[in-house]
Amino acid sequence: MDTEIAGSCLCGALRFSIAMPSLWCAHCHCSMCQRAHGSAFVTWVGVPAGNFRLIADASLTWFNSSPGAERGFCRDCGSSLFFRSERWPGEIHVTLANLQAPIDRAPQAHVFHDSHVAWVELGDALPRKPVPEG
Repeated sequence: MDTEIAGSCLCGALRFSIAMPSLWCAHCHCSMCQRAHGSAFVTWVGVPAGNFRLIADASLTWFNSSPGAERGFCRDCGSSLFFRSERWPGEIHVTLANLQAPIDRAPQAHVFHDSHVAWVELGDALPRKPVPEG
């Protein structure tokens, strides 16, 4: 699949695209995603960095959220869109909800599930993976 999928922040000042195929798609329950998005979990799609293209990036700001990791957001509207880390070199993670069309796969797992919030009951049969060691 050689499809390119467009995405943007809430205000549209930050626009990007990702080319398929994706590497994976998962719901992340880590506490940093919860705080950065104000949500119980965030659904990310991972793509090779070479499959990611910024179209309009004047409002892009990167925040060093932890050692060796950054979160990209729009400084105009505050949308949190991207994640990159030394832990996953050569990848960029993009919020699935900010893409304008379906990707090549459905979410495959709940990751960092050990950090999940008690006030959301999941109703799917996807694997629930704990916080990875290391």
